[in-house]
Amino acid sequence: MADADVDDVLQEVFVIVHRKLPALDANVVLRAWVYGICLRRAANYRKRNRARREIPTEEEIERAEVDPRSPAEAIDEGKAREILEDILRGLPDEKREVFVLYEIEELPMQEVADAVGCPLQTAYSRLYSARKCIHEGIRRARAQMGNR
Repeated sequence: MADADVDDVLQEVFVIVHRKLPALDANVVLRAWVYGICLRRAANYRKRNRARREIPTEEEIERAEVDPRSPAEAIDEGKAREILEDILRGLPDEKREVFVLYEIEELPMQEVADAVGCPLQTAYSRLYSARKCIHEGIRRARAQMGNR
């Protein structure tokens, strides 16, 4: 998600939470419920903005200019991030959501399952499948880099 759009999407999340919170069932885990809203807003954003190109803001340009890493480190990290983003983009939404919430956001698996709206064992299955896809994507990327 482009930095310039984060505030707009976050505002949408706050509006939805504010509107729906009074009707929320007391048995629902609040954090998982909010993560679910965030996932749906992010998915909607991706669908609306697949081919859109962003122009960097002045703040993004300034941040890039004071990067403490060496150029080689920045390139390596940038390539690794790009490879991971490509692999994640290639995953079906259900697997990507579980992987990101569990591995990156470090939510407990029960909260992940609640956030994505599936049974606990299904969430574990999606995580296992996502990990396999990611390992395969990394293997392919390394093979391609070795062929250059």
